[in-house]
Amino acid sequence: MNERNNPKLREELATSFGDDLLFADSFDSAIIGVSIGCDSERVIYDTEKMAEILVTFDDMTEQEAWEFLEFNTFNAYVGEHTPIYLSTIQEYVSVQIQS
Repeated sequence: MNERNNPKLREELATSFGDDLLFADSFDSAIIGVSIGCDSERVIYDTEKMAEILVTFDDMTEQEAWEFLEFNTFNAYVGEHTPIYLSTIQEYVSVQIQS
């Protein structure tokens, strides 16, 4: 088992939202919710937290973390239950203001 995965959290989400949920390995602490509605239930991750996890645990620079996520995670389609990767408006606005 990967210590960055939280089997109890995954089990609770699956119980509440269905066994079809798909999870991004090693990023359970970046889960911020599950989508509901017309679209199938999909786990939602905070992209900033995901990058922080890679910087903290995998000894990557921030740029390396974002490049890794963009190449290996954000663009990976694994079916209708592919997780959603969310950049908050606050993250986007703060970047734009600093430019």
